[in-house]
Amino acid sequence: MAPRKKANNTAREKLASVNPSGKKEESFFELVFDVTRQIPKGRVTSYGAIASCLGTRLSARMVGWAMHAAHGAKPKIPAHRVVNRNGMLTGKHHFNPPSKMAELLKKEGIKVKNDTVVDFKKLFWDPSTELI
Repeated sequence: MAPRKKANNTAREKLASVNPSGKKEESFFELVFDVTRQIPKGRVTSYGAIASCLGTRLSARMVGWAMHAAHGAKPKIPAHRVVNRNGMLTGKHHFNPPSKMAELLKKEGIKVKNDTVVDFKKLFWDPSTELI
């Protein structure tokens, strides 16, 4: 098992920082994008895992909305690496064409069968433990 990397500016740290006005420094979507950009090639995570990492465990659906909005973000967001808690490609309908999500995962060596990541538990990347 590879040693865990400590991120210099983790999304969790950014979420905790608040301006004097009481407003958070970055939008929730930007925090989601920060976490998603750190998912290694050949690995996947879930909407809920990202939400939990950001301290908003019940916001998995909001993470999904962020992934839907990620297509225009710079630098690019590897939204294809974010799947549901069972490893299903539930976000595939937001790719053009819908088969693009599976194609991108396959290019990274991830096997997909019936729109589900094969060996999901083995390939799962948990930002709550990886970004400490």
